[in-house]
Amino acid sequence: MEPQASDRPPHPGVDLDRDEARRRIAAHPFWYHTIDLAPGVTTPGWFDLRHVVDDLPWPDVRGKRCLDVGTFDGFFAFELERRGAAEVVAVDIEDHARWDWPADARPGPLGTVDGGRMAAFTGPPKGDGFRLLASLTGSSVLWRGLSVYDLAPGQLGTFDVVVMGSLLIHLRDPVAALEAVRSVCRGQLLSSDQIELWLSIVGKGRPLARLHGSGQDCQWWRFNAAGHQRLLWSAGFEVDQASRPFIVRFNAHPRPRWTAGHGAGRVAARALTGDHHAGVLHRALLAHPRLGCPAEHA
Repeated sequence: MEPQASDRPPHPGVDLDRDEARRRIAAHPFWYHTIDLAPGVTTPGWFDLRHVVDDLPWPDVRGKRCLDVGTFDGFFAFELERRGAAEVVAVDIEDHARWDWPADARPGPLGTVDGGRMAAFTGPPKGDGFRLLASLTGSSVLWRGLSVYDLAPGQLGTFDVVVMGSLLIHLRDPVAALEAVRSVCRGQLLSSDQIELWLSIVGKGRPLARLHGSGQDCQWWRFNAAGHQRLLWSAGFEVDQASRPFIVRFNAHPRPRWTAGHGAGRVAARALTGDHHAGVLHRALLAHPRLGCPAEHA
């Protein structure tokens, strides 16, 4: 039987007033992550990683200083805390206007901003959901408004473990971002990101990517599995371990319009992962900074 979310230990912290927590969660206008606070108290996030979180190639984080990059509602940050990290810092960009929007998704002559899906990302500042969950659970995770490109030892110091979840696909310059991550990573990086199904099948073993760079999903480079690994290597990391491909499931996320190609992709993804749920194909890599690759931001 697949483990249920309620089987996981509760978040460390103060006793939770569940009725009050449910009320405050329901009042928050947008949740990106599906996060359990206690049995019966869960955020209605767009994406759900609860079924795969224990299958990721986690390093031992107990007693270590950890960083979650692109934290949004804090799924990985709170998971690091739950796993026994001594200190967790979570960073993200609070102002949506500073995201790496493609030209046609920005306000202006080329822009197509007209509500719809964009409305989910232009609501409350990023960090509001995180702060709400931290206040409800008594979390000690420190949230900082900082772009991945601006990471540097002089800003936050260095970390034993760095986690990046579903961020690279949304970055115009993922190599520069990873080099900034490397400058603050003195131990290990866990990178979990979307991979392209068909490029991973037909280009198995070859690092490939498809340039998108358009639209309100703010997606730039869609890498295949080998491309994700090569991306980390290009930024100065050595990959130690890779997970099997898995589905980050849709929860409150709008379902894509069905097409024949979409249906074929669902069948292929299910054959690859064994997961019949709708969602986005991912793979996670555990890596360390390579010797001989000086940190750019040191």
